Amino acid sequence: MDNSKIGVALTGCNNRNCEINSLHANHSRVLWIVLMINALMFFIEGAAGLLANSTSLLADSLDMLGDTLVYGFSLFVLTRPKRWQAAAALAKGCFMLLFGLGVLAEATYKLFVAVMPNAEIMGSIGALALAANLVCFFMLYRHRSDNLNMRSTWLCSRNDLIANIGVLLAAGLSYFFISRWPDIIVGSMIVGVFLHSAFHVIHQSIQSLNNNRKQ
Repeated sequence: MDNSKIGVALTGCNNRNCEINSLHANHSRVLWIVLMINALMFFIEGAAGLLANSTSLLADSLDMLGDTLVYGFSLFVLTRPKRWQAAAALAKGCFMLLFGLGVLAEATYKLFVAVMPNAEIMGSIGALALAANLVCFFMLYRHRSDNLNMRSTWLCSRNDLIANIGVLLAAGLSYFFISRWPDIIVGSMIVGVFLHSAFHVIHQSIQSLNNNRKQ
């Protein structure tokens, strides 16, 4: 093999390594930004949820905390083998499942406790959370097909948007009808979305782990 061919081969390998390193750097930057946004919104929504007696806001704040932990997992496995990424996706799916069950528990609790939420606080903080999650969603959207890890992270962000819209809907209906029932109904709908996505991510990650074992 002559020197020119060796040089071409080495250049190709080096270019491929550069592409991989660049992709990892982009993932890391995006994940750190969305992690910080979610951590900040966890504290804001949690405090507002307590102040407004709002199950929807409290549930959404816990979801923000869950996403913060999820993005931390994603950063941990960013440069690790696919088996690590599949394991992280499985952990994220389990987090999504737990928070879905948490929202279900909150909605069930509200069936027996007649506490009216503050619709004005729900609406204003819900709008802020929606704006924050839109930023996260569009930052993650371009990376959703890069690997299983980034796809499951993007799914978390998509679910956040649905939950935010649900909070705003609950706020509007609670204000208009002077009722706690919109909060309960919307919470139940959010549970369905969370549980569906959780089972989807868990199924995909288990399949990936099984495929890695066979290789």
